[in-house]
Amino acid sequence: MEERRVRVRFAPSPTGPLHIGGVRTALYNYLFARQHGGDLVFRIEDTDRTRFVPEAETYIIEAFKWLGIQFDEGVSFGGQYGPYRQSERSDIYKKYVQQLLDAGRAYIAFDTPEELERVRQHITNFQYDSRTRMHMRNSFTLKASEVMRLLEEGHQYVVRFRVDSGQEVVVDDMIRGEVRVKSDILDDKVLYKSADQLPTYHLANIVDDHLMKITHVIRGEEWLPSAPLHVLLYQAFGWEDTMPRFAHLPLLLKPDGKGKLSKRDGDRLGFPVFPLDWHGTDSKTGEPVFCSGYREQGYFPEAVINFLALLGWNPGGEQELFTLDELVPLFDLTKCSKAGAKFAYEKGIWFNHEYILKKTPEEIAAIWEPECRSHGVKDSLERITQVVAMMKDRVSFVKELWPLCSFFFEAPTSYDEKTVKKRWKEDSAQQLTELCSVLEDIDDFSLENQEKIVHTWIEQKEYKLGNIMNAWRLALVGEGKGPGMFDISAFLGKEETIRRTKKAIEVLG
Repeated sequence: MEERRVRVRFAPSPTGPLHIGGVRTALYNYLFARQHGGDLVFRIEDTDRTRFVPEAETYIIEAFKWLGIQFDEGVSFGGQYGPYRQSERSDIYKKYVQQLLDAGRAYIAFDTPEELERVRQHITNFQYDSRTRMHMRNSFTLKASEVMRLLEEGHQYVVRFRVDSGQEVVVDDMIRGEVRVKSDILDDKVLYKSADQLPTYHLANIVDDHLMKITHVIRGEEWLPSAPLHVLLYQAFGWEDTMPRFAHLPLLLKPDGKGKLSKRDGDRLGFPVFPLDWHGTDSKTGEPVFCSGYREQGYFPEAVINFLALLGWNPGGEQELFTLDELVPLFDLTKCSKAGAKFAYEKGIWFNHEYILKKTPEEIAAIWEPECRSHGVKDSLERITQVVAMMKDRVSFVKELWPLCSFFFEAPTSYDEKTVKKRWKEDSAQQLTELCSVLEDIDDFSLENQEKIVHTWIEQKEYKLGNIMNAWRLALVGEGKGPGMFDISAFLGKEETIRRTKKAIEVLG
């Protein structure tokens, strides 16, 4: 058999913001496609119109654009296998629904929601299957003439897949190996609903994967229970030779406790579970809904990619920082963990810090400059870059720079009480007054020259270095933070350094 070109797909449902677990699934599909020189298809599975959210599709596309995950074809990208929105493919699905009906692999059922609910109340764990279907209202139990009459009168119906009992269904999973399931535990899933003339996920998914020549289906573990049904559908259509290989990725788990990662965990612990901010409306209550995103929280896209790539898979070795291109040749789907991966969100913060370190001061300054301007900073970009060079190793997010560095641009208007109590000694005013005289006599106010002259003065006066520097820092900064004192004074310049020092002496006494 001729080896087929690798083709994978990411097929979200546009029901709201894209969960970070979905982002990881898309990332793994991307890495697999690029590693094998294949294609990544972007498909929108929007057959569930009751949960459809119009703006979700745009959100998903924007999220991947920000993350740098590029698709080869699909919605908004074009391609020869379109349309790529399932809601635009209804005529295609009808053909395959009829094919299953004609072959006796599917049947029409007229059971109303109320009738099904009554049965569920009387039969614990009711399942519509080979044991119960003969007691329901469907084309097995109704005469052909009755079926025809109901159809002609416009009664609502569904088409169910007929699952025969006594079979063993084998799912060949690239991560979990062979998964064997008895068909007796499977129900006759609904494949098509006359109410909206659209297929359910199960049928549309199989038909689209076949027609779009998908070779590998890489998706979350939550879809593993559906895999046996999908295998049976491929067999029912006679498509065994083109059945894709499955890979069910481990779940992303709560950072603490047990269970699947949810938005509530992010709200509770203070981290985002979506790539971008989401402003929407609750479909049940109509209330506005806001979900914070990684982009707006200040994460770099490359940090998010790096973080997600290593949740459930690891290339081995000591290296932890990888670009998207570096991940491609290393990625091995068969080495993904079978167990769920705890969402250690603190590690995501660590990655962002590491990527701040990797970026040049110029790169960070360009990002930070607008915030500086919003605070009235008139200094040049070169001066802002100097501050970044001194301080970027102390932050995990660019947004943390202003609270940490504002003193470079704004003189303190108050002095931290705890620091004053601890660092401002009885003789601090007198010593800093002397220091001002020393500073005024310095012509070359460079860091190195200041440090040499001031240290010589401290030694000659036999003052304690710590006392001088701590009090001076309080004077220039307003609290006990910042880089080396001579880094600060050299940046501020002679005039501003002396002015701030004298002001502290005046205020603190």
